Amino acid sequence: MNTSFIRKYNVPGPRYTSYPTVPYWDKTPPSEEQWKAKVKATYEGSKKDGLSIYVHLPYCESLCTYCGCNTRITVNHAVEMPYIDTLLKEWQMYTDLLGEKPLIKEIHLGGGTPTFFSPQNLQILIQTLLAQGKLSTEAEMGFEAHPNNTTAEHMQVLYNLGFRRLSLGIQDFDPEVQKIVHRIQPFEKVKEVTELARKIGYTSINFDLIYGLPLQTIATVKDTIEKTLRLQPDRIAFYSYAHVPWLKPAQKKYEQHLPTNEVKRNLYEMGKGMLEENGYHEIGMDHFARKSDSLYIASQQGKLHRNFMGYSTTSTKLLIGLGASSISDTWTAFGQNIKPVEAYMKSVNEGHLPVYRGHLLTEEDLVVRQHILNLMCHFRTSWDKKEGKHEILDLALNRLTEMTKDRIIHVEDHFIEVSEKGKPFLRNVCMALDARMWKNKPESALFSNTI
Repeated sequence: MNTSFIRKYNVPGPRYTSYPTVPYWDKTPPSEEQWKAKVKATYEGSKKDGLSIYVHLPYCESLCTYCGCNTRITVNHAVEMPYIDTLLKEWQMYTDLLGEKPLIKEIHLGGGTPTFFSPQNLQILIQTLLAQGKLSTEAEMGFEAHPNNTTAEHMQVLYNLGFRRLSLGIQDFDPEVQKIVHRIQPFEKVKEVTELARKIGYTSINFDLIYGLPLQTIATVKDTIEKTLRLQPDRIAFYSYAHVPWLKPAQKKYEQHLPTNEVKRNLYEMGKGMLEENGYHEIGMDHFARKSDSLYIASQQGKLHRNFMGYSTTSTKLLIGLGASSISDTWTAFGQNIKPVEAYMKSVNEGHLPVYRGHLLTEEDLVVRQHILNLMCHFRTSWDKKEGKHEILDLALNRLTEMTKDRIIHVEDHFIEVSEKGKPFLRNVCMALDARMWKNKPESALFSNTI
């Protein structure tokens, strides 16, 4: 990649799992009654489409220092059932609000480390969730897992409940890189879990890999990709390491060991090339899938979706987030749960939905949101003359002039398409449409760099 492009476009920017992005939500959150009204209205308008559920399970036995997620570090497994009981009370509040058992199109368990919880307790959680709903015959059910503590029993129990997608947090196979980021897991352990998942019957196995970690080199990332290819996961998320020491102070200790911006991008280009040479196709941003995987099929059919859980084959208007820090989405509003575990549990046990901040989308927000979603999922977007009355679209086109000259995008009247050359700069393209960011440019660090 042209190093001048890296210097030019490597600026802090959002990953756009939502628009507006969380730092630009309204300072005054919706009231509990406003939030309930938004959830109810969206559900009533999209019953037949069903809803998605994200469950945040924050516990981990040790801290992985690269991680930017909301976690709670403990080896005390007595925390499991009180937390699950609270999750189920929160879900009961939502089903009471909806007034019936909703159609469930998607369930995703994230964290933290979902497999921190015992198979028996996960079974209680999922069975009780499903008892309060109607599981779609087309439901997508997946969970994130740490290879070191994911047992055959975990995978079998969740498979029996309907889970068919498994995402393994790998990040890197090099022992020195694993040591410095405190994520030690031997290749043989990952191989064992992957092969067992296939034997049980999981149809989509994802590996999370990260480039830009401390001590990574061309040689170590090449070795990681080669080992990954030996195990042939169905999907691969090949993420840029997000260096945010102002949010995660543990990252400060290895700043001097991070690859330069140019080296970091070379790591990605090499990894991308290796994946594409071996039958993986780039899907949206940072994701690769084989042709047999549903993510690839959805991208080819124009059905790819993106939300707070990342890329998805399931598009629902209502996403219910359960658990500490989870974010819910009604399409016209966002609501995030309280982050500290104890405060979250206290709110729920006192009978309140634990939403502590959120955002009610304006008409302009909804227009921008759809265009950013189009770009993130399909690398293109367009609008008709009626929609073109929005001044924000004209302003965005002005901001894209330089990218047009650099052939990162192709622009025609009411049409934007990201070129093959421009795909690494997808976040930058979306930033040109980000009306709230341009109106309120940050005075302090909010986001990791785009490249």
